[in-house]
Amino acid sequence: MGKKGNKKDNKVKGAEKTAAKMEKKVSKRSKREEEDLEALIREFQSLDAKKTQVLDTACPPPSPRLNASINAHPEKDELILFGGEYYNGRKTYLYNDLFFYNIKKNTWVKSEIPNPPPPRCAHQAVVVPQGGGQLWIFGGEFASPNGEQFYHYKDLWILHLATNTWENIKAPGGPSGRSGHRMVLSKKQLLVFGGFHESTRDFIYYNDVYSFSMETFAWSRLSVSGSGPLPRSACQMTSTPDGSGAIIYGGYSKVRVKKDVEKGTIHSDMFFLKRDGKEGQEKWSWSRVNPSGNKPPPRSGFSMAVGPGGRAVLFGGVCDEEEEETLEGDFYNDLYLYDTVKTRWFPGVLRGNKSEKKKRRRGKKVGAEGHEMEEEAETAPQGPTEVIKEIVTDDGTVMTIKEVIPGSQEEEEEEEEEDEEDEASASAPLIEPCARSSALTTVRQGKLFLYGGMFEVGDRQFTLNDMYCLDLHKMDQWEVLVEMDSKTQEWLEESESEDDEEDEGESKGAAAEEEESESDEEEEDENEHPAVQEGETVTDYQARTEQYWIGLARGNMGPDAKDKKVAKVAQAMAKVFYEDQ
Repeated sequence: MGKKGNKKDNKVKGAEKTAAKMEKKVSKRSKREEEDLEALIREFQSLDAKKTQVLDTACPPPSPRLNASINAHPEKDELILFGGEYYNGRKTYLYNDLFFYNIKKNTWVKSEIPNPPPPRCAHQAVVVPQGGGQLWIFGGEFASPNGEQFYHYKDLWILHLATNTWENIKAPGGPSGRSGHRMVLSKKQLLVFGGFHESTRDFIYYNDVYSFSMETFAWSRLSVSGSGPLPRSACQMTSTPDGSGAIIYGGYSKVRVKKDVEKGTIHSDMFFLKRDGKEGQEKWSWSRVNPSGNKPPPRSGFSMAVGPGGRAVLFGGVCDEEEEETLEGDFYNDLYLYDTVKTRWFPGVLRGNKSEKKKRRRGKKVGAEGHEMEEEAETAPQGPTEVIKEIVTDDGTVMTIKEVIPGSQEEEEEEEEEDEEDEASASAPLIEPCARSSALTTVRQGKLFLYGGMFEVGDRQFTLNDMYCLDLHKMDQWEVLVEMDSKTQEWLEESESEDDEEDEGESKGAAAEEEESESDEEEEDENEHPAVQEGETVTDYQARTEQYWIGLARGNMGPDAKDKKVAKVAQAMAKVFYEDQ
C-alpha cells in the first residue's frame, strides 16, 4: 500500500513539475508581447489618474459586452457591472467602466471613481459584506485592438462601496497572471481555481487552488490531497452554504494535438473541494461528485449563480460540433438547478402565469409570440424534446436556436404539493431570453438577473445587452428589463488589406446611395409578399405560402444549399413576415 501511495504522489509531483515547466515556457515567449501591452495599459491608467472626483451619471444600459462581471450589492437593491470586452469583427475594445443598476427603479448609473483597475475582461469579482460592502476583483485579460496579443493580470483590487474608492492590494505569493479562472468567498477566504494563460504561440490551463485571507491579507497556495479536476477555465465554482468548501463543475480546455492543430474539450464532471480542521490549521482535499437527477447535456459558456436554499442555477451555454471543416455551435436557453445539499440536478421548468393556464384549459394555447393557435392533442413526453427555432435578422442572417425541453421529471419534495392540474397544463413561457452563451447572471432577493451574452451565426458574432429577471421562488416566467436593441449589433468584416479600407472610404458616398436604393427596393418587395388573410394563424399562413418562401429562400441561399436548410429558412422568413403584419 505504501509503495502505491508513493507512486501516486510521485505522479502528482511529476504533473506539477510539467505544468511549472510549461508555465515558464509560456511566460518566456509571451513576455515581449506583454511588455508592449503594458505600455498601452499605462496610457489608460495615466488618463484615469487625471480623474480626481467621483462622478455619477444617469445613463442608458451599458453597451454590449462579454466577459464582464455582474454582482449583487450586499446591502442595497443594486447590481454592479464592471469591465468586459466587445469585438465587432475588426477591433477588440476593453472596458473598465463601472455601472450600478437600481432594481426597483430599473435605472442605470455610470460611476466614475478615481484610480480604477485598468481595462480587462474574463476577470472574477466577488462581493464581501464587511466594511459597508466591498467588491473584490482578481486577474483577467487585456488584449491588443487587433486581438492578437494578450496580457494577463495577477492584481487584486477592492471597490469600497461605502466610500466609493478603489484600492489596489499589494500581496505577494498569489496566482500567476490568468483569465477565465473562478473565485468565490468561503468563510473568511477568497478561493481561486483554474483559468488559463495565452500568448500568440502558446497557452496553458491551470487546476491550482489559491486562498486569500480576508483577515491577514495574504495569499497561500493550497496543497490539496486527492485527485482533482483536470486543468480548465470557464468552469463554475460554488461555495457550499455551510462553508465546508466549494463545488467545481464543468469547464473548457484545449490541447495542441499537432503543430497548428488544437483540440477543445468540454468538461462535464464535478468535484468537491473540502475544508477540514480548525481555522489556521485547515487541510484541503478533492473528491469526485456523482450527482443524481437530470443532468445538463455537456456544454461550455453556461452561466451559474447561487439561488435560495443554496441551489445553484445554470442557464444556457453552447455545445460546439465539428462537421468536416466547419465548427457549428448549438446554443441553449434552458435552466437547470443543482441542489448542493442533496447533490442532485433537476430541470428548471417554468410554470407560466395563471391566466395562461386558464386559456390553455379552454382549448387554446398562446404561442411564443402571443398568437393563439389550436391546441394539439396532449401527450406526456417520455424524454427530452429538441426544439429548433430560426430567426432572420434585418440583414438576412439566419440564427439557429436549439432548445432541449426536459421530459417529465420528479419535482423536489417541497414541490410535490403543487396542484397536479396546474403542473400538467404549464408550458413554455410567453417571454424568454434567446439561446446564448456567456451571459452574466447573479441573484438578489431570490430573483435571478440575466444580462447579455452572445451567439454566433456562421462567422458573425452577436454580442447582446438585453436583460431579464426570473423569480426563483415562483418560477413562473421571465420579465424583460432591457429589450434587445438590433441597432447595437455592429459587425464589420475583416478587410484583406489596407487598400481595401481606403477603397471603402472613397466609395462611402456611392455605397450610401446604393444602400438607400436597396432599402427602397426591399420595401417594395415586402409589399409583394403573400398577404396574411384575416383570422389566419401563423401555421396556416406558412402552409399556404410555403412554396413562395422556399423559392425566395433558395434565391438568397444559392443552388448548393441543402433542401432541409432552405425549408427551415423559408419557414422562419414566413413567420417573421407574418408577425410584422
